Amino acid sequence: MGEFSGQVALVTGAASGIGLSIAHKLLNEGAQVGLLDFNEAALQQAFEKYGPDALLIGIDITDEARVNEAVSQVHAQFGKIDALINCVGITGITNVQSHEVSSENLHKVFEVNFMSSFYTSKATLPFMLARNYGRILHIASIAGKEGNAGMLAYSASKAAVICMAKVQGKEYAERGITVNALAPAVIQTPLVDAMPEVQVKYMTDKIPMKRCGTLDEAANLAAYIVSPKNSFTTGFTFDLSGGRATY
Repeated sequence: MGEFSGQVALVTGAASGIGLSIAHKLLNEGAQVGLLDFNEAALQQAFEKYGPDALLIGIDITDEARVNEAVSQVHAQFGKIDALINCVGITGITNVQSHEVSSENLHKVFEVNFMSSFYTSKATLPFMLARNYGRILHIASIAGKEGNAGMLAYSASKAAVICMAKVQGKEYAERGITVNALAPAVIQTPLVDAMPEVQVKYMTDKIPMKRCGTLDEAANLAAYIVSPKNSFTTGFTFDLSGGRATY
């Protein structure tokens, strides 16, 4: 019996990166999981082995009506939703100063990074309120705390995600629902593996541990945040930065 036996979770951005690792962690710990991602083929490849415990939904996460349908589908399939983990995210166009930022790209990044998390939480919260229990985790970024030069859209969207967790954490604090954010620094993913060594060194030099975080470290912390054990922490942004962020 795993730690999440009898629990139902919904994970967005589940086909790659942090979302993929969190989803595998929850499934291996006994959860039934609704898995949302634009890349339905990657979902199939990664999760078909779990059978009926994994509900695979290919979706444009920026389509609110489709999100509502998907959340209702997960609830209908498993009978409840205990945890929501929003992992979907894009960086958008980077290495541009603010006066050069494309308004179109800025809107797109906010739609994917912020609005999608708003849509999923808005659709999921009524099910949690009906049971006076729930765990919501929004994956943010160290960029949302510090602001990365050349990444206005990404940094600002992740700051908005952090603030949403603060607001929602306060709003539902008396209803058995915790809402938190997680702010990673650089996590070792295939994207990072493909970067030039000098670029990775520039990023990790800012981290006191002088290394990237691992996907396992991200999944382990996320699993705690959305577990029943996390019952007195809400509206908080958990650090996952190797000591870079200390506030």
